[in-house]
Amino acid sequence: MGSMVDSRSPTTSTPTPFRVLVVGGSYGGLSAALNLQDLCNGRRPRCGPAPAEGETEQSGVETPNIAIDITIVDERDGFYHLIGSPLAMADEAYAQKAWVLYKDIPALREPNVRVLHGSVQGLDPKRKVAAFAARGSGTQTTDLPYDYLVAAAGLRRVWPVVPQSLRKKQYLFETSDYTRAATTARHGAVVVGGGAVGIEMAAELKLVHPEVKVTLVHSRDKLLSAEPLPDEVKDRSLELLREAGVDVLLAHRLERTEDARDAAGNACLSLRFANGHTLLADHVAMAVSKSVPSTAWLPRGALDDDGYVRVDATYFYAFPPSYNFLRHERILTEISLTFPPETPNAAHHLAVGDMIRWSGIKRCGGAMHMGYYAAHNLHQRLLASLSSSPIAETPKFLELAEIPPMIGLAVGKKAVSYWPGGGVTSGEDVMTVFFGDDLGFTICWNHIRLGGYKSVPEVSNA
Repeated sequence: MGSMVDSRSPTTSTPTPFRVLVVGGSYGGLSAALNLQDLCNGRRPRCGPAPAEGETEQSGVETPNIAIDITIVDERDGFYHLIGSPLAMADEAYAQKAWVLYKDIPALREPNVRVLHGSVQGLDPKRKVAAFAARGSGTQTTDLPYDYLVAAAGLRRVWPVVPQSLRKKQYLFETSDYTRAATTARHGAVVVGGGAVGIEMAAELKLVHPEVKVTLVHSRDKLLSAEPLPDEVKDRSLELLREAGVDVLLAHRLERTEDARDAAGNACLSLRFANGHTLLADHVAMAVSKSVPSTAWLPRGALDDDGYVRVDATYFYAFPPSYNFLRHERILTEISLTFPPETPNAAHHLAVGDMIRWSGIKRCGGAMHMGYYAAHNLHQRLLASLSSSPIAETPKFLELAEIPPMIGLAVGKKAVSYWPGGGVTSGEDVMTVFFGDDLGFTICWNHIRLGGYKSVPEVSNA
């Protein structure tokens, strides 16, 4: 058994802070931590409904302040803007911006907030203790006690879909090496896989380096073939890719890649496809692997067969017209984001983001929204535990309704978007709304107010 790490404030005896452990420092985890910080300090939650005209962050808030200590555990040493990966792999200046060290994030510079660089190796929900392994400590763990836990560790994605480095310095070398390899390819660069990641990887590389021949190959006859989206979205994505100058080969299943020589005797790669087609290239990026939920540290009983967290759900039958866009009726559900009820202390354990089994396409916006819901529900439980609280017996939880398929996809200088109520739209104006000029970095940074009221983060390589 490891030693105990107590996150309670050593200088505060009354009241004793509630210890909140957040595992994962990406969109969902930071949203949960910072929205909870707002609520416990008598402010409107930053991702909640906007104040009405004339109201302030504090107006209309009548709940008491609650003492909490928030500990965030993350394998990386900083916040990494995951959806910016396609651009980070093509642009070294953007790669610098996309990773912000935790010590450089103003919103986390609070005396009751700390970030631990490492991972959680195991969890005892009955005792409410996590086994924490600091980065570089090998298999040695320490016990990290908590009162409430928010699991937000996301998915494990492979290279080159996502950089694998856990420190910013190494990450910059990693992305720089990739960029040089892709941009010095005499026979061009090939991206294998026509899902959202593959489309954006090919488009961003061509946008930043228009002199490079970029080819996207996909095994099916439609892009985005694994997503439950209308054909109009898939066809429009193809049009935008070709407008951006990317060569697209559909119905090309890659069989193997071999070392070869071109007609001049230069070393290159030969791609051989199931249809007999061959293609020479100097750089090949695979964007076809299946991501795996980062849940090996959680109790097996809280997971489904694929390793996703089985959050507690309420099932009911309803058939609103907006859900008939695929021409079939659906059973709708709502979730409170807590672990399944058979988990010991289930109400003290919540999960958000990509690691939970829930409807909809995995998106950073959904993760941040879930983080806000988790913070609200956790705050309600904290209020209910205080004898002086006016809602001690009537907590009001937010339940997340089923999320229909929706997407925002950056394709060069334009973007395509879809949601059932609004249909398909595309163009440069859609890019501005959904991604700004930095693949959504500033939008996400400001949405969860990582810089307070600043819009541009301070960055460091240290």
